[in-house]
Amino acid sequence: MKDNRNTGKNTNRRRTAMIAALISVCMIAAGCSSQADQADAVKSSVNTSSVSTASDTAADTESDTADSSEQKSSARESQTIKIERDTETEVSDTEDSESKTEKNETAKEGSDNSTSQASAGSTVTNYISQTGTKLDTADLFSDRDLTQNADTSDAQTITVSDGKTIDITEAGVYILTGTATDCTVRVNTDSESKVQLVLDNVSITNSDFPAIYVVSADKCFVTTASGSTNSLSVTGTFTADGDTNTDAVIYSKDDLVLNGLGTLSITSNSGNGISCKDDLKITGGTYNIVSALDSIEANDSIRICGGTFSITSGKDGLHCENDEDNTVGWILISDGSFDISAKSDGVQANTVLQIDGGTFEIVAAEGFEATYVQINNGTVNISATDDGINATSKSTAETVCFEMNDGSVTISMGSGDVDGIDSNGNVIVSGGTIDITVAGQGMAEGFDYDGTATYNGGTIIINGTEQNG
Repeated sequence: MKDNRNTGKNTNRRRTAMIAALISVCMIAAGCSSQADQADAVKSSVNTSSVSTASDTAADTESDTADSSEQKSSARESQTIKIERDTETEVSDTEDSESKTEKNETAKEGSDNSTSQASAGSTVTNYISQTGTKLDTADLFSDRDLTQNADTSDAQTITVSDGKTIDITEAGVYILTGTATDCTVRVNTDSESKVQLVLDNVSITNSDFPAIYVVSADKCFVTTASGSTNSLSVTGTFTADGDTNTDAVIYSKDDLVLNGLGTLSITSNSGNGISCKDDLKITGGTYNIVSALDSIEANDSIRICGGTFSITSGKDGLHCENDEDNTVGWILISDGSFDISAKSDGVQANTVLQIDGGTFEIVAAEGFEATYVQINNGTVNISATDDGINATSKSTAETVCFEMNDGSVTISMGSGDVDGIDSNGNVIVSGGTIDITVAGQGMAEGFDYDGTATYNGGTIIINGTEQNG
């Protein structure tokens, strides 16, 4: 946003045509033998320290022990149904180890740039591991994360009921069905247990508390059953659970995975749609989210490699930020279809926002915002009233930079003090197509940057005119 920029826009800020500055800097690197060499030379001058995908997360300051109905200051009286397993029949996860302390998830087998194959009885989202990108993408998803059909051979079916809290205290797979009001499915297991909630035509409407509340688990999967239509909503103001400010329809203190082959509609009249205080992954499914605040938010990371999203947000469409650790709070999107209407940012990350694929239709004050914005592929269409893409100092762990390597970015800006691409640091363009329309202004407002601008290739169009022919 504008309040994140360096004040004053001092006189050394280049606000002339982007291409003139880009070509002049490119000539400095002309001694490189190839375009790839030039790109390497450029990147060596920029701080490209990767965000560790295996770092331990900061301790959640919220109390994991606030899990009883007495501690929830809700006006409604709820009967608790405790779900326990007769035997420990946790569905097998193909990861060798997925402990919370190590956060070391085994990646889908296969070489870089290979596509995950469908396994018997399941559907697996395509995910391509890449090298040479800002984020290390090798170990971001497990096989179980990517499997869209849950193994329900040993599942327990639960029919939701009005005014009841359903406590799940053991690892396993649970099928949720039925329609209820003021009902919460609460997951409260030990820190090594995995729980999978399969939504099979379930509808929950609450007045003041999450429909799904993950108090404690190693990981919780929320999977939409094939062909199912599901809805979760909170109509009023959220009520805290002791020291925990439960502010989302789906609220999780631990790792959360959303996948499946069905549809999930989420409505939050006063808060967030989905909140995860750890790592959030989405690998498949169709999501229709309307929220007063952020539609999808997480503390440490948001990782998306599939799914269809229709988002209407009173704040940010996707938001990732950790107030206690500025080395995390990153977003990776490698696939998916996104239709986002947001009053603030379409997608905002604290450290790195990396786009490796997907299609985006964004109408917002700003389309993308992060300290380091890297676009490696995908099709991005942004209509913005502030900045189309803003690289700004939201974290001291990263160098401020906008980097474009491939793909297509089309930005349409409103009139006023606006920029198509605004970097409070550097700009690197090595490929792809950037097409910026700035209403009533010239190409000086197409790019706005404070550091250095480096051009290694690609096409840049401003107000219909190609600038690097």
